[in-house]
Order: sequence, then structure tokens, then C-alpha cells
Amino acid sequence: MLLAPLLVIALVSATALLTPQLQFSRLLDAAPALAAAMFPVAGTLVIGLLAVLASLGVADAQHDIGQTASNFSLIAIAAIALAAAYVSRMRQRHERTLAEVRTVAEIAQRALLRPLPQQIEHIDLDVLYQAAAAQACIGGDFYEATQTSHGVRLIIGDIRGKGLPAVDAASVILSAFRVLAPGAPDLPSLAEQLDTSMSWYCRNLPDTLERFATIVLVEIPAGEPIARVLNCGHPPPLLLQGGEVREVVPSAPSPPVNMADLLDADYRVDTIPFHTGDRLLLYTDGVSEARDADGSFYPLAQRVCRWSFAPLPDFLEHLRQDLRAYVVGTCADDLAALVVHRR
Repeated sequence: MLLAPLLVIALVSATALLTPQLQFSRLLDAAPALAAAMFPVAGTLVIGLLAVLASLGVADAQHDIGQTASNFSLIAIAAIALAAAYVSRMRQRHERTLAEVRTVAEIAQRALLRPLPQQIEHIDLDVLYQAAAAQACIGGDFYEATQTSHGVRLIIGDIRGKGLPAVDAASVILSAFRVLAPGAPDLPSLAEQLDTSMSWYCRNLPDTLERFATIVLVEIPAGEPIARVLNCGHPPPLLLQGGEVREVVPSAPSPPVNMADLLDADYRVDTIPFHTGDRLLLYTDGVSEARDADGSFYPLAQRVCRWSFAPLPDFLEHLRQDLRAYVVGTCADDLAALVVHRR
């Protein structure tokens, strides 16, 4: 790729010498223009100088030095080379800015979505996360897991909307979860406190009613082969047991976060069997609502059956690759998946 400008100079010069009547030498200005996209300023100027020398060589071979057409070609190549050097400088400046933005995004992601440990007490964890925004590392989907006196507690959720407002709201819920999860007596109390935190955050915002989050809270006690699940308007988790997959559909609806005042604030916890070797897959709608070329949703429950016995490090990698093959183009939404395996 880096040799492309030199190849342009060589091919155009050879063609110009073989077909003098067509004046192909005027195309030599394509070399510095191409160099601006891949070389620094100095390299672009060198390519421009080589193009000028090549134009002089062609003109000398054709005995056109000093002619108006030859002089015009030389001036055009020199002018385009200078313009290309300026474009190269601006490109480098934008690349540095983009690199800084990416660095800030990566730092923000590590602060907001901290890497989860592979093991907490009696469970193994693995996470898949992908932001929809181009060049972004974070979005409106979030997750967290923490050890408490009640067992391991987990959260996965999705903020309505995208962009920085969604990231800001996600940070509020995650911060509240990290502070409140260890001390909350049960999942309904934790959900109520998260709702209060979100409502307090949204109290002075103009679009308060449009800012809400769907979440799933899970509690896995160490001494019992069960898991407690509280679903606040979120896609139902999948329970993988003995090669079979079933949705953990809530027995009664619970309000999304920041909608308890508008809807019934009764939080319902469902207790499910969760034995050694069982897995629980938590995910956001970026996974379940991914579409193929025909507009069909991704059949998550059917697909995960194929690799339900795969080692945990490979489980979500299979999911990531299968999603990539299923979706046409890029995913249009943030997506997150958190798999929990009981040891």
C-alpha cells in the first residue's frame, strides 16, 4: 500500500513515454494526492518532488521542456503536492485527536464498566460487550457483579436511548448498584433504591419521563442451589441446564427503573433452580433483537443450545461470532451479554 504513489509515478511515466500524443504525464499529480492519505508531510513532499522530476524526465524525452503544456503540468503537479502536504498535516492532526478520544473512551469504559473477575465465590463469569456508536467503547448497556453477604449479586441493564445521555444515566445506576447492593436486604429493596437514585438524577432534566432503564437483578446465594431473579422490564434471562435452554420469564411484571411512580411499584422476585454446572445468560435487546437480511430477530435460545457445553471462555466467543454472521452489516444497537456458571 505504501508503494502505491511510487507505482503511480512509474506507470504514468511509462505510459506517457509510450503514448506521447495522449499526454498521460498530467496524471502524475495523482501520486502526491494519494500520498497525502498515507504519508506524513515530509513523505508527501518527497512524493511530490519525485512526480515533478518524473514530469521533467518525460518532457525531456519528448523534447517538450519549455513548452506551455509542459510548464503547466509542472506547475499543476507542484501545486497539488503542496496542497497534498497540507491535507497530510490535517489528517495527522485528526488522527491524533481521534487517538486521544479513543484513549479517553477506553478510560471511561474501564471506570464505568470495570472488568469483571472471572470468579466470584462459587460462580464463574464472562462478559461480551459492544457499543453501537462508531469508534465508541461505551454505550447505554451496562452490567456489574459483586459479592455480598447474601451471595453474589448481578445486574444487567439497558438505558433508553443512545449516546452520551445514555452513558451518563448508565453511570448513575451502576454507581448506585455498587454502593447499595452489598447492604440491601433483598432484591426488591435494591430495585427500589435504584429507582430512587435514577429519579433523583432525572428530577431536573427536561425529558424525565423518557429516561428509564430496563434491568435484571440476580442473587445467587452460596449455600442454596437456587438463583433469585428480579426482572424490571428487561428481556428474560436464559437458564441452561443439562443441554436444555429455557427463558426465565417473570411471574409478574416489575416497573423499569425510574418508572415506579407511574406504574405499579410492586417488585416480584422469581426463584429458580441453579445447580452446579448450570448457566444463566443475561443479555440486552441488542442481542435478542439483532436482525438478519430478512428482518428476522436473532433466535438466541435456539442458537445457544449449540454450544451450551462449551468451556466458559469459548461460550460468548461463539455467540459473538454467530451474531456477526447473522447480522447484515454492523449491529445498530449496543449489546451486552453476561454468562454466569455455577461451580
